[in-house]
Amino acid sequence: MRRADRLFQIVEHLRRKPVVTAAELSETLEVSVRTIYRDMDDLSASGIPLRAEAGMGYALAKGYDLPPLMFTQGELEALEIAARLLASWTDPELKAAAESALAKIGDVLPHTLKRGREPLPIFAPDYFIDPRFTAPMADLRRALREQRKIRVDYTKENGEESQRTLRPLAIMYWGRTWTLVGWCEMRHDFRHFRLDRMQQWRLTDEDFLPEPGKTYKDFIARLEEERQNEDCREPFVQEHKQEEKQNAES
Repeated sequence: MRRADRLFQIVEHLRRKPVVTAAELSETLEVSVRTIYRDMDDLSASGIPLRAEAGMGYALAKGYDLPPLMFTQGELEALEIAARLLASWTDPELKAAAESALAKIGDVLPHTLKRGREPLPIFAPDYFIDPRFTAPMADLRRALREQRKIRVDYTKENGEESQRTLRPLAIMYWGRTWTLVGWCEMRHDFRHFRLDRMQQWRLTDEDFLPEPGKTYKDFIARLEEERQNEDCREPFVQEHKQEEKQNAES
């Protein structure tokens, strides 16, 4: 186990139990008691408020929650990579928020995690991404957050244009494309809308509350039902195709 991960595990044990002995930590983490003593000294030196209970063990100061070691090394790397993806594939507001969050995490990391830690060379270049893919996202996120209807001027793949009033339900990422899942007030049904085909959009002053049959859970349930129906029909479709093939061959 990496030392940084071991320090994280020690604090997690301290957070879960009022008092933890060095012998208990030694057995759990499979290191010597002397190593635990050294780790405790390092944690204390990095600012973790530890109390040594004579004859009992170690404890965290009451009321102390531990932001510095809430993440493992792997989790921090995952956050870094996610922030780079956000920077390339979302709106500038979300990009700035992700970078700010990472900076705050970096500020509270103890020196034992900071020492020798370099960002992974994993990148998400954005020079080939059309700005239309993410242009509406900030407003759509606000509409989702405030549960407000939106008005969209939309162009279909065949070039047909339409105006829709939507209840935004979710934003979904498909690898190279973002789509909005919404309840279309014109079609009275669920619809997908690609963000890059939205020519204009605006939040209306009309908010909405979840209604049975018009929520994201209902949308997912519809998809699952359609998938199951398709699975049930598949053997019959394959059998029909095989019969057609045999008839053609004969």
